[in-house]
Amino acid sequence: MPNRPPQPRFIDDYLSYLLARASHAVYKEFERKVNAAGFSSLQWRVLATLADTDGMAVGDLAREVLAKQPTLTKLVQRMAEAGWVQRIGDARDARLTLVQATPKGRREVARLMTAAKAHEAEVLAGFGAGEVATLKALLRGMIDRSERPPRSG
Repeated sequence: MPNRPPQPRFIDDYLSYLLARASHAVYKEFERKVNAAGFSSLQWRVLATLADTDGMAVGDLAREVLAKQPTLTKLVQRMAEAGWVQRIGDARDARLTLVQATPKGRREVARLMTAAKAHEAEVLAGFGAGEVATLKALLRGMIDRSERPPRSG
């Protein structure tokens, strides 16, 4: 049987797969630091997301951290018991409850955020500043497009 050049595989050029694989490759090393700090990946995403806000509604937070709302609601309860987050009323809408990082949660996640930026710099070290800016802009654009409501008509 003659040696044939390898045939390209579907997944080698399928965007969704490439994005997932890239995310996994980048995150797997940093995940060790997250776990060593005493957090799960989801707890890290929650605290990193809340660190720069005055609080978020659970539904919005679930969307941001890529979790289902019931799962996140249970996690928020456990994180509140650990003193990392608290639930507060929304000043603009009394029907809403927001989740907010506590000072303890902000302190804990600040160290990881510094480590995350250092890790990001290592991962992107072989790319130029323009390439990094383009990559991030393209990814933000994809996210924005995917979250827009579908057009009717």
